[in-house]
Amino acid sequence: MELRQIRYVLAVAEEQSFSRAAANLHLAQPSLSQQIAKLEKEWGVQLFHRLPHHVELTDAGERFVQVARPLLDQAEGLEREMRGYASGEIGKLFVGSLPITGAYVLPQVISEFASRYPGVELHLVEETSSMLEHLLAVGKLDVSLLTMPIEAPTIVHETAIIEEIYLAVPPAHPLAGKKEIDLAELESQPFVLLKEGQGFRQISLRLCEKAGFKPRIVFESSNIQTVQSLVAAGMGFSFAPAMITESSWTNNAPVYARLTTRPTRTLVVAYRKDRQLSRPTEAFIQLLKEKAYDNEMQV
Repeated sequence: MELRQIRYVLAVAEEQSFSRAAANLHLAQPSLSQQIAKLEKEWGVQLFHRLPHHVELTDAGERFVQVARPLLDQAEGLEREMRGYASGEIGKLFVGSLPITGAYVLPQVISEFASRYPGVELHLVEETSSMLEHLLAVGKLDVSLLTMPIEAPTIVHETAIIEEIYLAVPPAHPLAGKKEIDLAELESQPFVLLKEGQGFRQISLRLCEKAGFKPRIVFESSNIQTVQSLVAAGMGFSFAPAMITESSWTNNAPVYARLTTRPTRTLVVAYRKDRQLSRPTEAFIQLLKEKAYDNEMQV
């Protein structure tokens, strides 16, 4: 039995006529009669009493209509739902975000996406860089905002934001008055960095390595705002991406100075290269890049 045969039987039952049902279905009457006769022969039952001027349902036909109507409604509903998935109008989207970076980058993107795709259920997952990369690699995320570099070979990426990295200086330190600092001058100074697993920690360590020293880490935190507060309290130096230095997140902030090497970090939108992107995923990626450009986050 096929869905079209169910539609044919229900149409004839509704009209009590093969000719009127055929007209409504845009079919030739002989074709409609043959399809229903074929179904009756297949099952060995008669669905209609063929009377001279109309048709009536048999007991088997009454039962067929009773069961078939909700089945057809479900099938048509499923078809509409699948078309919704295909068009990107409905579905689920799992987005990975770095906790602090996401707070600066994603709110506008998520708001605009929700407005454009109200039928898509968006789930935001905030984790460390290493965990987000893992979740993306094993298929738990559709797309994620990550910092470079990315190690997993199954992940591809597109640049979203490139921003300068600044030195966070304790306000009472003698270097706080300098607008530009050579990082090599800080070899003996204490540092406050993010904990292991955070992408920005690795960036900070590489900056110190390039400057010729290994930083003396006196405090660690999983929150970049806490790191900035500790620097402001005089506990040591640190680093901050431009989006942090330009925010007004606290009145107790460190002094930010440019580094002579003008280092930058690259934020990317990443996804699995072996997985076909859904339309909502493609739309989210495009919207993220648009917002980054509109807000002049790129350098």
